[in-house]
Amino acid sequence: MTLRPARVADHDDVAAFTRDTWPERELEDYLPRTFRAWAESDDDTKRTLVADDDGHAVGVIQGVHLTEREAWVQALRVHPDYRDRGLARRLTDAVLSWARERGAVVCRNLVFSWNVASLSLARGVGFDPTTEFRWARIEADSGADPGLDVCADPEAGWTFWADSDARDHLRGLTIHPSEAWTLSELRPADLERAAGVGGLIIVQGGGTRGLAVRNRAFEADDERWTEYAVGAWADLDAARALVAAVAQDAATLDADRARLLVPETPRFVTDAAAARADVSGDPDFVLAADLTDPDVGDEGV
Repeated sequence: MTLRPARVADHDDVAAFTRDTWPERELEDYLPRTFRAWAESDDDTKRTLVADDDGHAVGVIQGVHLTEREAWVQALRVHPDYRDRGLARRLTDAVLSWARERGAVVCRNLVFSWNVASLSLARGVGFDPTTEFRWARIEADSGADPGLDVCADPEAGWTFWADSDARDHLRGLTIHPSEAWTLSELRPADLERAAGVGGLIIVQGGGTRGLAVRNRAFEADDERWTEYAVGAWADLDAARALVAAVAQDAATLDADRARLLVPETPRFVTDAAAARADVSGDPDFVLAADLTDPDVGDEGV
């Protein structure tokens, strides 16, 4: 069994063993749709690997170098007939080694909170708990009234974020601006970028009281969505104002709905619900591996 870079020709093998990844859940695996593009686009910032048994791909993983110091690992899958042979650990170690060689000092991943097997694996290969979040889903509404002032001042937004409960809980992490379903540390430049394209929402009223940062628009289930990397607020009134401002913003982009990342705490989740957002039923967990530890990730390709 060898590990090697993925090839486009591996698509059919990978698609075959990832079509029913979570049979107990009504949840489609994205790999059959994305693997071909991943294999075609690997570069210095992305590494997609497969486990090869006599020319057939029987395991897969991807690493992404998000920022100078941060990496991400995702899409770890192993063919059911090849599980319990140590392949998942070998694939993970290989990506962690690659990330370390690229200069990253931390590598994170996301695991659904209900996926007990993946949580166990992540802890076993050196990942520690970091944070958790949910999605607040908001109907687009051009007539929504925030009831508080809304602006796009990145300096005010950064000052609020740096001292917010949301930042503390999330350990500074928000959805990465260009890589879907990954998290990295929010930086002042991210707010400036969002402000430059009209995607920064700052709620004010007796001071700055909330912010949201728009990342992207996408299509899912025949609906157009806008995604916001994070939502943070100081109190319930600010939460209501922010949800309304997001509803307005989504409508200006002709979206049907928006989703806003919120910290998984009783206050933030209940605030979002009280603001009439639809909150996802399960949280998502983020874990991190310390790449300065030489015992973390000891296999290369």
